[in-house]
Amino acid sequence: MNSIIFLSMVKNYFCHIDDYRSWEVQRRGHNKLDHPYQPPTEKFGNSTTFQDDFIPRELNPRQSFKPPCVAKLSDVPFNGVTSHRSSYVAHPLEPKFIRSKEEYKPSSQPLEDLTTHRNDFKGLPGELSKSCKPEYTKFGSNAHFNGSTEFQDCFQPWSVSLPEVRKIKEYVPPTGNMDLNSTSHLDYVWHEICPVAAIRPVSYGRKSKVPFQGNTTMKEDFQAWDSSRREIIKRHQEIPKPTGKFDGLTTFKSHYLPHEIIPAQSFKPLHVALPSSARFEDETIYRTEYTTKKQDICPANYSSPPGYVYINTDSQGHKFFHKVTPEMNTFSESNGNHIAKEVAVVS
Repeated sequence: MNSIIFLSMVKNYFCHIDDYRSWEVQRRGHNKLDHPYQPPTEKFGNSTTFQDDFIPRELNPRQSFKPPCVAKLSDVPFNGVTSHRSSYVAHPLEPKFIRSKEEYKPSSQPLEDLTTHRNDFKGLPGELSKSCKPEYTKFGSNAHFNGSTEFQDCFQPWSVSLPEVRKIKEYVPPTGNMDLNSTSHLDYVWHEICPVAAIRPVSYGRKSKVPFQGNTTMKEDFQAWDSSRREIIKRHQEIPKPTGKFDGLTTFKSHYLPHEIIPAQSFKPLHVALPSSARFEDETIYRTEYTTKKQDICPANYSSPPGYVYINTDSQGHKFFHKVTPEMNTFSESNGNHIAKEVAVVS
């Protein structure tokens, strides 16, 4: 099967060489025009849009028309009448149900201190389990050991040649004297340094010739006692197992009295939209009191503001002008432009 596949692959390869032959294709040239970049020789002197349109102005805080947050005191005395006092109707409360406390009656029967395990468990007699482990017996032989092993029979010693000893070259000391001076010895400058005085006080050890007494309060007052472990107390099964049937009645079931739940009446008004036949007034203060204003044009847009005289220039490059005469206002009023009293222009 593998030979058939190999022959078919060889046949297809030679058919491909005969039917498909490569052509000589010439590479097409690109039609891109050569425009080498030439940097400008003149200096860029045009101003940006930000420099033309932006005019720095001094911050003038706007006047606030917000009313002052001050409480208005009233001269009318407070009558103390509230909605709760005028509309609240007192309802009489029913007397509270008080359950009588039952008197504790101790039980006349003695306490059963036996557990279910002690009462019900009874040991069953039985034989001890036997061990299935074979008995240990020592195997020995009285025959004499001849000292012959498989290792001694199969592996005989053979002669081994000693390894070749390599001769060490004789040490030849160098000629001349050795310079023992290092860079640290030649360049280091010795400095006299005073040792730092210790701040802690000097401790003078007190030695006593009195022998040490090894008696302590613990050794004298607390002596070791002879104690032994107590044995486990095992009681006999005196109380028999109960034979009667459990009635299943608990204290909660026998004393609980169910009561009917009366829901409280809600005085909350109903959430219902009240329809009105009156016409909706859609007039606002903005519609009734707003008047259109004329659009002001800043006089700083002019190269030389009419009606103003140059005063000075500050450190940021702002030019300040001052108004000359009121007759020049006719020019601004005829054009519909508003001119401020003082103008700042960027140079």
